[in-house]
Amino acid sequence: MPFGNSFLPNLADVRQEVLDAMLRRPISHRSAEFHKLFANIQTGLRGLFGTERPVYVATSSGTGMMEAAVRCAPRGRILALVNGAFGERFARIAQACGREVDRCEIPPGQVPEPSAVAELLSRGSYSAVTMVHSETSTGALADVRGIANVSRSAGAVTIVDSVSGVGGAPFHFDDWGLDCAVSASQKAIGLPPGLGFAVASADFIRNAADVSDRGVYLDLVSFDAYAQDNETPTTPAVSLLFALEVEVAEVEREGVEARWARHDAMRTSVECWSSQLQRDTDLEVGILARPGARSPTVTVLQLPDAMSSDVLITDVAVRGYLIGSGYGDLATTSVRLGHMADHTVEELAGCLSAIAESFRAIKRAR
Repeated sequence: MPFGNSFLPNLADVRQEVLDAMLRRPISHRSAEFHKLFANIQTGLRGLFGTERPVYVATSSGTGMMEAAVRCAPRGRILALVNGAFGERFARIAQACGREVDRCEIPPGQVPEPSAVAELLSRGSYSAVTMVHSETSTGALADVRGIANVSRSAGAVTIVDSVSGVGGAPFHFDDWGLDCAVSASQKAIGLPPGLGFAVASADFIRNAADVSDRGVYLDLVSFDAYAQDNETPTTPAVSLLFALEVEVAEVEREGVEARWARHDAMRTSVECWSSQLQRDTDLEVGILARPGARSPTVTVLQLPDAMSSDVLITDVAVRGYLIGSGYGDLATTSVRLGHMADHTVEELAGCLSAIAESFRAIKRAR
């Protein structure tokens, strides 16, 4: 399938130039050449995360870095904000790491409100709050800054999963006063899967040094120390770092704010298309996330009654485009579009046209 025709929510389309970079001969991760590679990567990653802090790069999935953040978090009870499958994953990770966890359950498509979180924090003693920036299972975009503000006032650190956010949605780690944020390579950053990223404040790392059971492979204290020398603690997936160097160069060429604007334009395109499709076909094709809280990288389309996601996905594929099914309980009643990384509004228009044709064909056949 040519580049620009895959709109899966869990795996970004990857440019051929990025793939070709992975064919280079690997280099030693303790060499001067690697130090230069790592430094080049840092410049672009810091722009995407909005930070002057080092961005840690691990050979890991985003889930691995979620666990790293939890293992290094201050001792104490954790408040997990759960408004989808990945908020729930954060809660399960914290429990599996032996932490006491209270869940704040928010309906799918909704986002946690800072005032409600502040109320919960006032009722108990919490050391950390976990949350998801762009919830890939629902397409909802949360107010990270607002949550961080109320968490800080309550004496809790804020740990953010932005796996489908960083690279496509505005993210300002330093300005928002975040404590730890994680992401991964295969979504809005536009690489194959295999790299996890994290940023942590100096205070978070300093306090993590006193956590005795934070592990070895996922120890952010170790990542921080090695990053000062443009290295990683253990052997990284060097080939993916070659690909990352190419991609962050493209990010710098386009400009981070222009990249964010392009993603926002794709979100707007989907919203306008959905409204027009409903007017043209009388089919109920809604967007799950509420207006004002929609991710610029992932959209969840709710299907009309009695329409199967499998049937729609198959028909769209015949027309030359890949889209994803809903996630978890939404698997059969919705589909997900991943409009992220290096996609353009024009490429997205072709996919939306194919989806509209499929809706009409399925309606005629019913």
